[in-house]
Amino acid sequence: MNKNNKLPHGVMFNAYPDSIGRHLADAVNMLKRQEVKGAFSLFYILPTFFNSDLDRGFSIIDYNLNEELVSEKDLEELEKLNIMLMFDLVLNHLSVGSPQFQDMLKYGDNSQYKEFFIDWNEFWRLDGEMGDDGYVVPKEEHLQKLFMRKPGLPILKVRFPDGSDRPYWNTFYQEVTYQELVPEDFKEFAKTTQAQALAEILNKAVKAGADVSELDLGEFSRYRDDVIRVVEQKRRYLGQMDLNARSEKVWEFYDETLKKLRDYGAKLVRLDAFAYLHKQPGMNNFFNKPGTWDYLDKLKKMAEKYDLILVPEIHAEYGRGLHEEMAKKGFPIYDFFFPGLVIDALDRGTNRHLLYWIRELLEKNIKTINMLGCHDGIPVLDLKGNDRKELLGNEQIDAVVERILDRGGRVKDLYGPDGKKISYYQVNAAFFSALGEDERKLRLARAIQMFMPGVPQVWYLDLFAGKNDYAAADKGGTGGHKEINRTTLQMSDIEEKLKQAIVQDQLQIIRLRNNLSAFSGKLDIHDTDDHCLDLTWKNRTCIATLKADLSDYSFTITHQDGTGGNGLLSYR
Repeated sequence: MNKNNKLPHGVMFNAYPDSIGRHLADAVNMLKRQEVKGAFSLFYILPTFFNSDLDRGFSIIDYNLNEELVSEKDLEELEKLNIMLMFDLVLNHLSVGSPQFQDMLKYGDNSQYKEFFIDWNEFWRLDGEMGDDGYVVPKEEHLQKLFMRKPGLPILKVRFPDGSDRPYWNTFYQEVTYQELVPEDFKEFAKTTQAQALAEILNKAVKAGADVSELDLGEFSRYRDDVIRVVEQKRRYLGQMDLNARSEKVWEFYDETLKKLRDYGAKLVRLDAFAYLHKQPGMNNFFNKPGTWDYLDKLKKMAEKYDLILVPEIHAEYGRGLHEEMAKKGFPIYDFFFPGLVIDALDRGTNRHLLYWIRELLEKNIKTINMLGCHDGIPVLDLKGNDRKELLGNEQIDAVVERILDRGGRVKDLYGPDGKKISYYQVNAAFFSALGEDERKLRLARAIQMFMPGVPQVWYLDLFAGKNDYAAADKGGTGGHKEINRTTLQMSDIEEKLKQAIVQDQLQIIRLRNNLSAFSGKLDIHDTDDHCLDLTWKNRTCIATLKADLSDYSFTITHQDGTGGNGLLSYR
């Protein structure tokens, strides 16, 4: 079993099941093409692979195959290509459409899943006071510590079968809607003309957000309970409900899910939103210590049963040092520092900050999965340091943000308990657009990535030099900023893009990284001028060297395979 969480060798492709064509089979067929074959050893398939209803897959209903996009045959074909898989386990939450949440809605206090989610009032019962709106307001000293992902308290009021509304913890997205009422809904206690009028009154009230229980129902007041029952039967939830990690049923669910992912062919499991899982009054409820470590240790033991490598995914400021703590605990991490450092290096023509980070990875033996673009945004908050050490200064970080925004990027913010914005969280942009749509920069960025320590992860749109998709971002509504970098490529698009030099060049560099054993060896950093890079990977007699000029984006890659085969890639 893989008890050391040792990452496999090779390059990882990253896409949704329908990022290319209309379903996973199209992406598999692309990976089989002669132009692409041999470039990738791993495939991180995003969670619309499963049944989900929100947040482009991260609001999971269940971990069964989404048969509209995925088939067992797709998995068999990927296995034939010797491509290992990585999937997400979203630790903190499940969709309101999940069987567990629906069971609670149906059976209320008698549901076997009543403790599966977090009753907000019960959680804060001893550490706050009941407010006028039916939920406990935590003590001010606790409230000020809470790490928020959206304005307002993270709760969703849930209607139980007994008619009570109970607040449940909801860190991420939520939406409550009501289906339109029709006269037939009131046929038990109203004539047709009266039912028509009643439906119109109630639809107008619901649309305005009024409390139906306080409406003047006139002659139907004696039926108030029946009217409320009819209205509430039309209530529909959408959202991601936080799981109660104090419940053994939740841990049984995690174990069952890890086994299911293994059976799909997973070798790696990305732990999404794990840092929110441990919750405790008096803490900020983001990477609480030592509780989060206890949970990770428990998960790691589960994963070892199924020979799975866990990759905890966390966005945290560099100055907090969580990346270093994770590495010391034996976990590989996502390198969210790398994208911003590459943009800074290429825009300012300096190697200083990038090399500082590479040296830290080597000296502290930090194992990573790195990327340029991804399904989310380009991390910004992550780059912030502290008084003792930093990757980039605050002025430089702000300059990176402003350049990306000037090139058409959009932002996602974090909020304090009072609902006020406190920070940029990430900038959303296609990585090619973040570089000013300069093919020379993209080509060199890819080469640098292939010479970085760790497993390089390649976002499908970056491979094909995709640009900011403003129409998709504008159309996306809440969370639409993310759609700027999620354009679906049709098979005809792939045909045309594979003819482009920027795509062919990237594939040539990626294929070298994926297949040359030098990259399983040792990385040496050679002294150069500030505007240059000189990196060499060596594994016995197999060698690969990147020499790059960050001021004009020219570079060469020389390599020898140890058996007399030599090569030179030169880009000007």
